[in-house]
Formats: sequence, C-alpha cells, structure tokens
Amino acid sequence: MQVQVHAGDNVQGGESLAQWAQTEVQDRLSRFREYVTRVEVYLTDVDALKNGGKGKRCVMETRATGRQPLAVNAEAEKVAEAFNAALEKLHRALNTDIAKMRDKSNRDTIRTGSEQDSEA
Repeated sequence: MQVQVHAGDNVQGGESLAQWAQTEVQDRLSRFREYVTRVEVYLTDVDALKNGGKGKRCVMETRATGRQPLAVNAEAEKVAEAFNAALEKLHRALNTDIAKMRDKSNRDTIRTGSEQDSEA
C-alpha cells in the first residue's frame, strides 16, 4: 500500500509529520493491504479559527483495486485530531465498501469477480 502525504504551506511538521502519517495509515489500514493500492492524505489549514470554526482539515482518499475511490474528511483544532478522525472515518468506509463486495457466505459477488467472468 502506497501512502502519499501532502501538507499545506501553513501546516507545520515537515518530513516528520509525513513519516508519522504514513506509519499511522499503514498500521491502521494493514488489514486492507491487498485491497487498497494507494492512500492520499491532504493536511491543510482552513484558517477558520478566526470565525470560531475548526482550524485544520484532513482529507483522505483511497484507491482500491476494481472499486471507485473513497474519500473522507475531518476538521479539528489540531492536525493530529483531524488526521485521526479522518483515519477512523476511512477505516469505517473501507469496512462498508468491502462488505458490499461480499455476500452472506463471505464469497465475492458476481459484480466484483473478474476471475469468475474469465472462468465462464
């Protein structure tokens, strides 16, 4: 699983932030390793604290084999809080997406199995 971290100009942390984010994503989503090919993480400063809102945003997008991309986002006062909230949302979204691919007997459905099409 490839993890790419993009931080906005107003987000501090540099390479250590990117390394931390990559490790957290790989650890938390390790069970989806065969399913997810790439995760992109976008960390930005939304400058909303001036208006009483939250100041940091994290957007995560996954690319999964044979599926449409999934994207989630979260906002919080701190980068780590926004990141962790988005990672939790992404974990739930991947669980849901995989469940849709499986039937009650834990087999691939005919809608996702290109192997089944080639066997016929």
